[in-house]
Amino acid sequence: MRYRHLDLNLLLALDTLLAERSVTRAAAKLNVTQPAMSGSLARLRDYFEDALIVQVGRTMELTPLAEALVAPIRDIMTRIDAAISTDPQFEPATSKRRFSITASDYVVRVLLLDVMRQVHRVAPSVTFDIHQTTVKSPAELEAGELDMMIFPEIDVLEEHPHEPIFEDSYVVIGWRDSETLRDDLTFDEFMGMGHVVFGSEQQGATYLDRWFLKQYGDARRVEVWVHNFALVAHTVIGTDRIATVPSRFATEMTKYLPLRILQPPLQLPRLIEVLQWPSHRDVEPAHRWLRDQIRAATARLPPA
Repeated sequence: MRYRHLDLNLLLALDTLLAERSVTRAAAKLNVTQPAMSGSLARLRDYFEDALIVQVGRTMELTPLAEALVAPIRDIMTRIDAAISTDPQFEPATSKRRFSITASDYVVRVLLLDVMRQVHRVAPSVTFDIHQTTVKSPAELEAGELDMMIFPEIDVLEEHPHEPIFEDSYVVIGWRDSETLRDDLTFDEFMGMGHVVFGSEQQGATYLDRWFLKQYGDARRVEVWVHNFALVAHTVIGTDRIATVPSRFATEMTKYLPLRILQPPLQLPRLIEVLQWPSHRDVEPAHRWLRDQIRAATARLPPA
């Protein structure tokens, strides 16, 4: 089918080429041969009268026209995807809808496990794809690759619908049998003790660690970095190290691990977790239903 002399079948190829910036990778993603993808690129170049992708040194770069096409073409494809996947007769009991959500280990543990248990009772064929939050997550939401994100308010994307869903405070945890960990921990003692923090190049620093860096620079003695949030609690055991974590996470961990919870000797910010979803999913019945399930689960959370 052609629209204004453009073969509409080329839109998917164009979107993938703009994202991958490589004929080889685009062909692999669309499961077509490299010659076929090269043919699609040639036809697109002929239509737009522009090279679109050019070799610069050892890398492929987009031309100015191609850069200008990235956002509108991606928007077109996400809206098409939303239109054809919308089920106006959504029935939870029989739906086989798959939801893609990104959230931290902390949010999964304190909230999403309850959501998934409740959904399983009323919609047993609904499935989930839970992703770890990474620095790429906002771009994936923009591209329509995620149904929703749950993340700190500081990272919200203003152009997409969002709402705060719950808050938490921060506490200090340490090994229960540590001889140096006192209930009346002073600020200087806190800053001077060995800290365990969570973060990685892919996931970035947490909201709290970014706050610490802004307020105090690198004054804390960070002795251990872990790339799995649950390991923060395990890593302080058997040592005199401490970690600063959300209170609901700390309370959950003390049920299984020999930990102590202390109030931090400084004023820390509140953690506000936000639910965000792509604007093109806003009125989709299945999506609205799941958002309601998440809101109901937040109402069941224990006090922070």
